[in-house]
Amino acid sequence: MSITVHGIDELKKLAGSDLGTSEWIAVTQERIQTFADATGDHQWIHVDPEKAAAGPFGAPIAHGYLTLSLFIPLFTELLDVQGVTTKVNYGLNKVRFPAPVKAGSRIRLAGRLAEVEDVAGGVQITVDGTIEIEGGTKPAAVLQSLSRFYA
Repeated sequence: MSITVHGIDELKKLAGSDLGTSEWIAVTQERIQTFADATGDHQWIHVDPEKAAAGPFGAPIAHGYLTLSLFIPLFTELLDVQGVTTKVNYGLNKVRFPAPVKAGSRIRLAGRLAEVEDVAGGVQITVDGTIEIEGGTKPAAVLQSLSRFYA
């Protein structure tokens, strides 16, 4: 369920708030292969299901950066900022990948709007995110993302 805010002033009021969780999305072998093709990272643990089944994870796994790239579509399910002219990804403060995402798994994002700071022409938000694996004991990714919204 998305939280919708209208403008920067409403966004500032959400600082420190839990944003909830996104819907689950599937990380299929096809998605992993498409990411491998787009990035040129064809390591066998990602793209060779037969060899990966005998490997350290018992199945092919998603690239860590594939998991990280899914942060944005998952995040847009949590927070919709309207009444701004521009939204940009500003970067990351921290990223860790505690557990691999096996092909066929489902993941979702749990997010918290940690901070909203003024910057020239707008605000910068810091989001603490945890990408969870359905049925998993450890998250796929723990991160702190920075985005900017301009008035």
